[in-house]
Amino acid sequence: AIEVDPRVTTHRQAELLKRLGFNRISMGVQDFDTEVQEAVNRFQTFQQTKDLHEHLRGFGVESINFDFIYGLPHQTPESFRKTIRLALELRPDRVAVYSYAFVPWIKAHQKAIRLEDLPAREVKHELFGIAHELFTADGYQQIGMDHFALETDSLARAARDHTLYRNFMGYTTHPARDSVGFGVSAIGDLGGAFAQNTKKLNRYRDALDSGLPPIERGFERSKDDEIRRDVIQSLMCNFFLDVRAIERAHRIDFASYFADSLRELDEGPVSSGFLTRTQDSIEVTSSGKLFVRNICMAFDAYLKRHEGEKQVFSRTV
Repeated sequence: AIEVDPRVTTHRQAELLKRLGFNRISMGVQDFDTEVQEAVNRFQTFQQTKDLHEHLRGFGVESINFDFIYGLPHQTPESFRKTIRLALELRPDRVAVYSYAFVPWIKAHQKAIRLEDLPAREVKHELFGIAHELFTADGYQQIGMDHFALETDSLARAARDHTLYRNFMGYTTHPARDSVGFGVSAIGDLGGAFAQNTKKLNRYRDALDSGLPPIERGFERSKDDEIRRDVIQSLMCNFFLDVRAIERAHRIDFASYFADSLRELDEGPVSSGFLTRTQDSIEVTSSGKLFVRNICMAFDAYLKRHEGEKQVFSRTV
């Protein structure tokens, strides 16, 4: 699989990718609305996307994915509905609908975006609801918290079989524990540790020229990290957690190990109808699927360490 940019990818380049063996192509879209595109300084017409999509279909690319973002400046329910309907005209096999991460303290270019131009939380919630409504009405199945796929797609089959896996790039049918990050800022997951490459191109090249890995930082996971990772992975992929399976895999008593987390869930998501819980399982309800990130926060030990500090992460909704 590879991601391409419809604004600069030529037909010859696309054909070369197919000859090299790429059979899944992802295209970043974000939004087709011109006012939204102007606000984020990223211009891409529907026709550019359509032309490349049709060309890829013409020479037999097996699976095409579109990436959309909701919560962008000047997005409205009406404009986003038009964007999704345009996408449905092309009928990609898979679609990702990501929440806009507004983090101007990390990404300096976002400082040019005014807070008042961003959709309110209630509107942002509505935007995802529109995507869910239109895609599921047209034969797509919701995959995890932010993907949709045609019911015949392998991703949809994996979701039904509870064999999905989520990595840094989204959902996948390949539950490989180890991955190697190539390129600037790429994150690798190898041997129980994360490693991120430098974000600066000159540092990346200098490291390679010196025969060194271009790694900027690394993090070795603890046993507790692995336990919490498996819990969060199951909820984000399947909206379901087999408590007994976690106990067997990690030799813990779930109720005592996660006593504080379970109390937090009972007082919040369970009482709000977003979650059902028994001694043997935890299951996200239909109304709770949009808030699965918030639900998983109850199991995130690192997030709790930042409570009371200045904002570090983007908002979930």
